[in-house]
Amino acid sequence: MRKCFLRSPRQLIAGLLLPATLLAASLAVAQPASSPYRIVGYATGWNPQQTKDVGKIDTLIFAFAHPKDGKVVIAPGDVKHLQDLLALKAINPKLKVEISVGGWSVGGFSEAASTEAGRKLFADSAAQLVAAQHADGLDVDWEYPGHHESGIKSSPQDRTNYTLLLKAIRTSLDSTGAANGRSGANHYTLSVAIADGPFVDDIDIGAINPYLDWFNLMTYDFVNAMTPTTGHHTGLHPSALIKGDGRTTDRAVRQFLAAGVPPEKLFIGAALYGREFADVNPDHNGLYQTFGHYQGGHNWPELKQDYINKQGFVRYWDADAQAPWLWNAKTRHFISYDDPQSIAAKMAFIKSQHLGGIMYWEQTADPTDELLDDMWKGLH
Repeated sequence: MRKCFLRSPRQLIAGLLLPATLLAASLAVAQPASSPYRIVGYATGWNPQQTKDVGKIDTLIFAFAHPKDGKVVIAPGDVKHLQDLLALKAINPKLKVEISVGGWSVGGFSEAASTEAGRKLFADSAAQLVAAQHADGLDVDWEYPGHHESGIKSSPQDRTNYTLLLKAIRTSLDSTGAANGRSGANHYTLSVAIADGPFVDDIDIGAINPYLDWFNLMTYDFVNAMTPTTGHHTGLHPSALIKGDGRTTDRAVRQFLAAGVPPEKLFIGAALYGREFADVNPDHNGLYQTFGHYQGGHNWPELKQDYINKQGFVRYWDADAQAPWLWNAKTRHFISYDDPQSIAAKMAFIKSQHLGGIMYWEQTADPTDELLDDMWKGLH
């Protein structure tokens, strides 16, 4: 699931100044030292004040293109946001920019993947879009094959057809890339945004692995409006209070490793936002308790300014899960989120497991790049 937050008027106005900002920043941004670990961020747009940190990012994934009439397209009003990301290559020539197709509640995948002709149309249009926009690859965010919780259509055949769709996309990207001088180390990349646990029951992880450059593990939103309890929405390890096979980041990684995916192709997810729950059972300061209703999301700056140890919210740390949470005993509100301490734990985990790196949702949710800086420091 992807939690999107609208950009502020200030951000929208600032976006008009992006070309000038890029020109000035291109003289000032130093290229950080290289690292075997990569930082990948999804981005719905670009905030010019973040340009100073563009050298810390290896890949930006534009969100989103969508399936339309079987083809992969970008809404005319969103093309400018993609172009803003591509313009950053003038500052960081090593930066890669992928186009992601899909997102939570976006359908059309099951239908397109159901026939050979449909898969070819989807794949060819995706490759042509990547080439036409001078992007570096495609990210497929089908949430989720065989599932319809988000309101999209699904089919028992999705498991087989998902593999065939990715195979078709890989073929089209390679063919289009060869025609555009993009082959070998410079080939068009293909990644997926993918969940874990029961949400990959209808995915043959081992079968799709050969077609992918890497996996973006959506190790966030473990608890949300549709789960029965609160909890760590992006926890690293199991809490002592978690029940059964509850979802965690390390369990997701073990699931994919067991399916044969090399560790260097796995990118765990970090959240630049928190999730708030209301009318929560007060036991254990609200952690893994039933709740009355889901309250909403808060981006990192809002959490710092208004919630962390403010207005009755107290920060707690779960040493087992390596994750923080906020609890307001008076209002019985609970908030789960990532912060510098949990980010540091995730970076140490990436190194200990020799993973590919970190992925985060979403660039504009942390305008000062505080958490991005923590990721970069942790991996360098």
